[in-house]
Amino acid sequence: MRAPQSWYTEVLRQGDPEWSATADEIDQAFVRVGFEIEDIDPFPAISGPLVIGRVETIEELTEFKKPIRFCTVAVGEDEPRGIVCGARNFAEGDLIVAALPGVVLPGPFEIASRKTYGRISDGMICSVAELGIGQDHSGILVLAPGTAEPGADAREVLGLDDTAIDVNVTPDRGYAFSVRGLGRELAGSFDVPFVDPALAGTAPDATGDAWPVAIDDDSSATRYTARIISGVNATAVSPWWMQKRLMAAGIRPISAIVDITNYVMIELGQPLHAFDADKLTGTITVRSAQAGEKLSTLDDVDRVLDPEDVVIADDSGPVALAGVMGGAATEVGAATTTVLLESATFDPVRVFRTGKRHKLTSEASKRFERTVDPEVTAVASDRAAQLIVAIAGGTVTSPLSEARADAPAPAAISIAADEPDRTAGLTYPAGTTAARLREVGCQVEGDDTLQVLPPSWRPDLRMRADLVEEVLRLEGLEDIPAVVPRAPAGTGLTAAQRRRRAVGRTLALDGFVEVLPYPFMPAGVFDVWDLPDDDDRRRTVTVLNPLESERPELNTTLLPGLLEMTARNIARGQRDLSLYTIGQVVFAGDNVAPVGALDVSRRPDDSDIAALDASLPHQPLHVAVALTGLRDPAGPWGPGRSADHVDAFEAARTIARAAGVEVELSAADHRPWHPGRCAAIGVDGVTVGYAGELHPAVLERAGLPKRMCAVEIDLDAVPIIERLPAPRVSPFPAVLQDVAVVVDDAVPAAEVRAALRAGAGELLEAIDLFDVFTGEQVGAGSKSLTFALRFRAPDRTLTEEEANEAKLAAVAHAGAQVGAHLR
Repeated sequence: MRAPQSWYTEVLRQGDPEWSATADEIDQAFVRVGFEIEDIDPFPAISGPLVIGRVETIEELTEFKKPIRFCTVAVGEDEPRGIVCGARNFAEGDLIVAALPGVVLPGPFEIASRKTYGRISDGMICSVAELGIGQDHSGILVLAPGTAEPGADAREVLGLDDTAIDVNVTPDRGYAFSVRGLGRELAGSFDVPFVDPALAGTAPDATGDAWPVAIDDDSSATRYTARIISGVNATAVSPWWMQKRLMAAGIRPISAIVDITNYVMIELGQPLHAFDADKLTGTITVRSAQAGEKLSTLDDVDRVLDPEDVVIADDSGPVALAGVMGGAATEVGAATTTVLLESATFDPVRVFRTGKRHKLTSEASKRFERTVDPEVTAVASDRAAQLIVAIAGGTVTSPLSEARADAPAPAAISIAADEPDRTAGLTYPAGTTAARLREVGCQVEGDDTLQVLPPSWRPDLRMRADLVEEVLRLEGLEDIPAVVPRAPAGTGLTAAQRRRRAVGRTLALDGFVEVLPYPFMPAGVFDVWDLPDDDDRRRTVTVLNPLESERPELNTTLLPGLLEMTARNIARGQRDLSLYTIGQVVFAGDNVAPVGALDVSRRPDDSDIAALDASLPHQPLHVAVALTGLRDPAGPWGPGRSADHVDAFEAARTIARAAGVEVELSAADHRPWHPGRCAAIGVDGVTVGYAGELHPAVLERAGLPKRMCAVEIDLDAVPIIERLPAPRVSPFPAVLQDVAVVVDDAVPAAEVRAALRAGAGELLEAIDLFDVFTGEQVGAGSKSLTFALRFRAPDRTLTEEEANEAKLAAVAHAGAQVGAHLR
């Protein structure tokens, strides 16, 4: 919100005629009450004879390629000065600003008498851009008749000793998008009585018939007013004080009527719109647009309307996009003599969505999107009508016509008078809470317990916490002591948190890189995988307002996001990848019951908490790994080794070791893995995940390399084992034994290993498969598996005989379990 310092000074002097402050003091005052200053931009200093001039004569020079004028300009001297000018937006008799030789304009740009276009130009006629107070280069600055006499100092007449102050207004403080709102804040910061500009003036008298207006229920609008002003001069020029304030606010002056609507919008925060009343027919209705309706807006764009759009319509159809922009067909032009002045309050959400849909933003929509004070609607119309009559002439020929939707009466908020004190840890003087809340416009009743009714322009004040914040903000947030909260003694991380960190750290040390995929699934991914309709992973939770319309569902598996990250890296030239991610997935429950709004005035009781817990979907923590390309890099030592299903199995074991458990791998068929190279990961007989190579068809449809491996484990399904006290390390040497057993080809090596471990007893410390042999020596349909066994006793040096007995016991048990026999 940008406005000149002089405007704030005028507002605050209504309460204290002697008040004044520098721009820096105003900056500090805004910061004290919680507003950030974006920019403080003083008007540029101009030295030399800058005067008001009156154009006496204009001679058109036609012998040049572009239109040039030679003007004689009265500047308060005995003889007029001759000035060459290319602008064409002024006429004889107009008052202008003349920079005479010796003036240094912003740039710097020094003006001198010089010969140009065959004439001596003894100065320059200035535009607002050349004076440094605006951006309009389209024409020179024309002042209203009677502004000043020729020769008067233009710096004083124009008020160039001023500063534009730009305040950053947060979205929840829509009232601050006006001099009225920011002036109130400034008055509170300087402790100056505030006189509300919205209380000034009275409604103009009118004797004609009111123009009929109506609000349809489906429009969500709350208030609409209109009045007729006849006999206006649409070509009238706004007075300089108004033009200056508009330009300082970043708005280009156009014509008196348009400028007045913009001026009142900046002053009071209420957007207005002026229609050419002669182009309107019948009742003005605020309604939702009909599908297929069209409207040409003021920016000369033909727009196809949506039923979600709210329009202003007469008997002929839409004439304006409510709260966003007027229509070209009813625009006020030079021939306009009768104006219908609109002042209304529209639904913020509907205005926002209309602006986004049509990619259209205006100063009016910025304010409507942040909620406009509904009680200032008629006041703003009165103020604008008075200004139009005073500046553009005419007469108010109809009383204010109004349509208003029913709205619930605002409810008072109960708050203890000392609650801000207790919140801040300070003791404020008695009556501070009531005084500060009245300062922002609240109605306050009571002593120890206050009943507070927020003003109509503060819809952000909804609960006790909002009122406390207002009191603390106005008293000064910098006075609240900073106290570091004492951390209560605790046990540190939970076992689940320690396990999660251990898994991530172990994978990183093993060469994997962590990635953070989106928690939302791409559309149709399970169809790409050919998942059965009854697969649990299809039990997704849909987000009501997703960040992307193509991704409305939360992940039930981490693999889709991980595969997307893999594809993105491959597209950027990274072919050898070892990625992992740890995150929650979400499964829709069968008995999830929605919970209504909770009472925030008290702590939820056990039943409330139980209902909330029951309403949540199941959200287990998963870890997933993806491998593609070379697992062992190529170099002088060789060509490298591509990642395969064995690496995926080892990654699963790595995760299990970090989690403190042992896993059993067994053959499985589980999409999207390759059925011949997929293993189910089991812990204590419960399947907690899958590992192996992904199915070639899935990879082809997803645009991924032909061979790729993946692992996904449900960490929450893995039991947490507290190994306390820590296991004791034996100081005695180990005895190493190898054993080769012959089994049927169909027997998995994992079952043989498990049987040997179970039969070897407590002396067995480790067992690893290091060779698989098939051939005539072991017979058709059989295979030889060779295991390395390590035996160790915790309390003595183990003998070879003891180790051999344990090995034979292991073979005997494997023979009984899986039909193994020594080779």
